[in-house]
Amino acid sequence: MVYVLNKNDKPLMPTKRYGKVKHLLKSGLAKVVKREPFTIQLLYEGTEYIQVVTLGVDAGSKVVGLSAKTEKEELYVSEATLRNDIVGLLSERRQYRRTRRNRLRCRAPRWQNRKKTKKEGWIAPSIRHKVNGHKKLISQAHEILPIAKIVVEVASFDIQKIRNPEISGAEYQQGVQMGFWNIREYVLWRDNHTCRHCNGKSKDKILNVHHKESRQTGGDSPGNLITLCETCHKLYHAGKIILNIKRLPSYRDGAFMGIMRWRFYQELKESYPNVSLTYGYITKNSRIENNIEKTHAADAYCIAGNLNAKRLTDVYLQKFVRHSNRSLYKANLLKGGIRKANKAPTLVHGYKLFDKVHFSGQDCFIFGRRATGYFDLRLLDGTVIHRSTSHKKLKLLSASSTVLIERREQGA
Repeated sequence: MVYVLNKNDKPLMPTKRYGKVKHLLKSGLAKVVKREPFTIQLLYEGTEYIQVVTLGVDAGSKVVGLSAKTEKEELYVSEATLRNDIVGLLSERRQYRRTRRNRLRCRAPRWQNRKKTKKEGWIAPSIRHKVNGHKKLISQAHEILPIAKIVVEVASFDIQKIRNPEISGAEYQQGVQMGFWNIREYVLWRDNHTCRHCNGKSKDKILNVHHKESRQTGGDSPGNLITLCETCHKLYHAGKIILNIKRLPSYRDGAFMGIMRWRFYQELKESYPNVSLTYGYITKNSRIENNIEKTHAADAYCIAGNLNAKRLTDVYLQKFVRHSNRSLYKANLLKGGIRKANKAPTLVHGYKLFDKVHFSGQDCFIFGRRATGYFDLRLLDGTVIHRSTSHKKLKLLSASSTVLIERREQGA
């Protein structure tokens, strides 16, 4: 598809008449405004015939699927991967700030971010990113297509029901930690005040609560905590024993969706006039009845309706990335108490991180750089194109952005 804008930047119906597009560009009657998805803008007044275009949105915690189509054919398909490093980065920043306050000077925290100071409607930064990410993807689709209707699938996860299928009534208000002073007391009681590794064979009466995964990764939930005697705890951190204990299933994605789904839907209704809801069981039924594969793009196709519409063969893969690292210095000191700068040069021989480049007949992205002018090139799915190639062999296609995009054949 070639996407078309009129003289006033309003989207028109896309076209597959590549000969006419080439003629318009050569004659100066149109110009290229975007490489991916390939979009041109007409420089003259013309007819503006527009069909009804419906956008289906498969909302998700990690991957978002989009499909825009008319009654006859699909016009745009996208699968976007959201960032999932927000929680870890905030934890790391909080750790640095606390250390700095204690090491350099004694002063009160500069940011009062406790609950009583937060404005009404506040949501956690990690969830805010996911909501804004969904909205940005929908806005991008509106920039190139005359979308008249949006259909969003919202998912509802009953986390307590998943953990305990027999839960009902007032039990929903009575969690597993009810009656305990804190998480530590509950974990010790749950493990019968016995070391989970040696089962009391060490005869050590001092018990510790150990994180199976780091706090940044697994948090302080009971499923990430086990009871260890102090002897086993020290031996584990010394690398002398291995714990054969598996972590319980994580319900973080389900919790994310439970929090963000209604916020996302309400904010979408404030921005666009014709927004409606659908549910996962309807999408699943449509997919099975029409023998459609299970992907995020296919789910979005089913959500948009018009299941007789001809599907596109290409899909746009998108990936949200961190724009820059704001940490000025490394955490560890060098010899002589010198702190090493954490930021690499923004530009290395005219290229920067996540620039889209052309190398050896293929379009790819810069995922790593060295001051010597050698770059690590990859596709968005992580496929390595070249581990270390010279800047002399690269051609810049587009500058880096917070959302990277590449075209790929569906199913590839």
